[in-house]
Parts: sequence; structure tokens; C-alpha cells
Amino acid sequence: MNFTRWSARLPGTQRRAAARSDRGSVPAARGESGQHPDPENDPATGAASAPGASEAPNPPALEDLSLREIVRQLPALVALLYGPDHRVAYVNDAYVAAFGPRTTGAPAATELPELEELGLLPLMDQVLRSGTSRTVKSRRTPKGGSYTVTCTPLDTPDGGGVLVFAADVTDHADAAERLRAAERRQRETAVTLQRSLLPQELEQPDDLRLAATYQPGGKDAAVGGDWYDVITLGAGRTALVIGDVMGRGVRAAAVMGQLRTAVRAYARLDLPPHEVLQLLDGLAAEIDASQIATCVYAVHDPNEGRLVYASAGHLPILVRHEDGMVSRAEDHTGPPLGTGGWMHTSGTIGLPPGSTAVLYTDGLVERRREDIDEGVAALERALSGATGTPQVVCDRLMRALGITTDHDDDVAVLVVQHPSRKGHDAELFRNAALDLLGGIEAAPRARAFATGVLSSWRFPTELRDLGVLATSELVANSLQHGTPPMRLRLRRTDRRLIIEVTDGDDHLPRRRRADPGDEAGRGISIVATIASSWGSRRTPGGGKAVWCEFALPD
Repeated sequence: MNFTRWSARLPGTQRRAAARSDRGSVPAARGESGQHPDPENDPATGAASAPGASEAPNPPALEDLSLREIVRQLPALVALLYGPDHRVAYVNDAYVAAFGPRTTGAPAATELPELEELGLLPLMDQVLRSGTSRTVKSRRTPKGGSYTVTCTPLDTPDGGGVLVFAADVTDHADAAERLRAAERRQRETAVTLQRSLLPQELEQPDDLRLAATYQPGGKDAAVGGDWYDVITLGAGRTALVIGDVMGRGVRAAAVMGQLRTAVRAYARLDLPPHEVLQLLDGLAAEIDASQIATCVYAVHDPNEGRLVYASAGHLPILVRHEDGMVSRAEDHTGPPLGTGGWMHTSGTIGLPPGSTAVLYTDGLVERRREDIDEGVAALERALSGATGTPQVVCDRLMRALGITTDHDDDVAVLVVQHPSRKGHDAELFRNAALDLLGGIEAAPRARAFATGVLSSWRFPTELRDLGVLATSELVANSLQHGTPPMRLRLRRTDRRLIIEVTDGDDHLPRRRRADPGDEAGRGISIVATIASSWGSRRTPGGGKAVWCEFALPD
């Protein structure tokens, strides 16, 4: 194979040769002998060269250099192939050092197996057919080397050929892989932290059925700060929380963990939803003023059949009713947490028996180049037809909204169902209430009422007696320290007996140690001793509720 003939057909070679011919003809036109003029005696210079000055060497002309020698010394790998089966015409020293000597004239499929390992044989076929160069980046061989390869078409006397030029980028590829591995470890750390801060197992209230799903963004997306929680408040009431820290990585997950812990602490105070968000707003600014978070805090009371909620910049709660109609909680949304200066308010949305509520983060409904309201509308349509258990509804909503493992954002979904109970199941969930009218005679009426109700619910004698005693103490405490209106409420579920007394005074009772000679101050201590749990809270519009619970025997 005549390598000089090949070099003359490289793209652009003819133009460069013509340019050199034009430049080379100028001296011949100016000098009679065709030699370059002597700068020391040339009158055009106006002066002779300075004594002792060395003559500048003339640069070598390209035609004086051997293309074979240039290509042989290149650090890049070069192979020259010809014909439809890509027979070997030439490989340079760098190629031989990388893959060993090669026999010319043999087809590349058998003589250059490394080209097949790099997936270049089909590429060279395309180059021959199209006459267009192709480049592939960072192709790795089975031995671990990485190469960026350019295949260039050439015209040869024997037909088409391909010049293969490969740069060894193994060091760069290894560095990039180490960087990717470090990023994977960091993401795994953030995901592990995120999951460890979420509830490992959801609390399951007596009156509700719940399921939640958290899915981190795909491998190219840093984990965010989405979270959810379910908190039992006592007396059958349940707090539902979902939020989103607007950030990525470990930092966002850490802020999320602090906010979730704070929400659980504030929930134990049994405050109205807007007061919980008010406290959380101030804390968020102290934790990290640069991190903005959204949150919805809602409370379900089985006696009211609704959710009382407050929202800090979060997406609206959706409720699917038993007939398939979907309603949206629109009002009572303030700015995100951490902005400060906003007085949050509470709103309500119905959650009657047979309905399903969905709380979610923006990853479920937000899409690029699409208004988020369109995503919420799509979720409403999906929810209207979603039936089954809470976990089934979760899965169906994720599928309907196109959430896959490659999704570019975190997604958290909390599904809450208020079951519609019938038959024997309904017998396990009963309510009874008595308005406490009059003076001291209200106490014996309350004891008689509790005795009759607990007997009709077929409780064991011991549990019935404890329930009557707790009723007596709570009513006596309300009569002594409270103000009208007063009300006694008894409630049973499949797991517990709940006794609650409300009145118009907002001073919450506290348990205190009574001296042996004290005639008062023992009521709450007695209740706390005999009941599984007890508590108190302020009620909307003023007043308070004091309650206790007894676990039912298996």
C-alpha cells in the first residue's frame, strides 16, 4: 500500500498543496536564480544585519516531512483500513503498543478484534456508506481501557477506506467513574437519611385506614425533602401531615427531619392546625432561612366527619366522596414556612364515611412546560376512579400520573380513607352523648347514663366499672372548674373506649400531687391512674375538652 498516495487524498490535502505552490513561486519571480535574497545585502532592508546575529532557520516545508513518520510518532492510536471488509493497511506505534502488532492485508474482523470490542465495525460501515466522519466517546474495552475514536472516510485507488484515530482517555474515564461513584454514594446516603427520617410504620387510627408512598427521584436527580406523618392525638383524633423542603441532598433531608420532629412535638400540644403552622414557621426560619418548605397539617375528628386543616404554601387536599365526586380544599393557604409575618388560619373539608382524602407533594403533579393546575386536575380525574384499599389507591395514582423509577423529582403521597361501616362492623363503632344540665344533680345523671350505655355495649364488668368511675371524676372536675355548656360523650371503637367531657372554660386541667388532707385535686390523678391515657385540649370558639381512653380486652 502506497502511503504517500493515501496522504495526497486526505481531506484538504490538495488545497494545502496548492497554497504551498503559490507561496513557493513568489521568490522565483523576484530573484533571477529563484533563490531567496540575502538579507545582509538586500538594499530593501535599508541596513545590514547586526554583527554576531544568528540567522533564523528556515521552517521545514510540509512536503519535506514524511507523513508516515509523523503518524508513526503520534501518541494517539492510528489505523488505516481499506475495502468493504476493512482490511488492515497500517497501524502506528501507539496502536501496536496498546494492542500488539498487526498483519497488513487481513480483515479487521479477525485481525483487529479490539475494534469489534469497541463497537466500531458497524460504525465504519456507516462511514463508508455515508462518506461522513463519525465519533464515539469514551468506549471501554474488556481490559479496562477507554478510547474516544473518530472514523474518517478516505478515497483510495483500491476503493474506499477509513482512517481510525483513537485517543486514550482511560484516566479521564476512570476519574469520571470515580466522580459518579462518589455522587452515587452521596445520593444513597441522602436517600438512606431521608427514608430513616420518614415513619417506618404508619400509625393506624381506629377510625381511619391509611397508606403512604415515598419515591425518591431517579438516579440523575438528587433526593429532596418530601415527608409525611400520621400522629394519633387521643380521643380518636388523628393529625395528618405532608410537607416538602425545597432543596436537594443531605441538607434538605436534614431540614426535613428537624421539621418533622417539631411537628410531632407541637402536635402533642393538641393545638389547632393554624397554630401548629405558626410555631413551625418561626422554627423553619431559625433552622435555615435559605430553605423554604411547604406543609399541610390536618386533624380528623371522628365525631365531626371532616378535616380541619391549615396549609403553608402546599398543594390542596383532595377528597373523593363515595359517589366518585372529588372536592378540593381551596382556602386557608398561606405562604411557605420560613417566610414569617403571616397569620395562618384553619379551614375545613368534609371527610364523611366512605370518602378518601389524598395529601401529596408537587413531584406527583408538577411537569416541565406544564402548568401545575393541569397536574392537579389530572390527579382529580385519576382519584375519581380510584377505588380499593389505601395502598391500592396509592399505586393507582402513581401509575395514572406516570410516576416511574426514573421520575425527575421526589414524590410523597398519603391516602386516608374513612370507611363506611355496616352490619357487625358498625356495632363496634358506637357513640352516645349527654348534655350536662343543672347543678350538682348532673353528676348522678352522668353516672347513670354511663352505666346504661356501657352495659348496652356489653363491656366486661371491670371495664364498665372503671368507665363509670372515670366518667364521674371528669364530670365532677368540669362541674367544679368549668362553665356551661357542658357535655359528656362516650365512644367505642373496635379497640378502645373513649370518655370525653367538654365545657365552656378554656383553662386546661393539670395533674398535681394532692396532700393527704386535701379533699380536692385527686380527680385527674385517679383518671390518669386507671385509664390507658388521658389528655385535654382547647376547643374552637373557647372552652376545653378533657378525655381519657381505655383499651378493650382482646
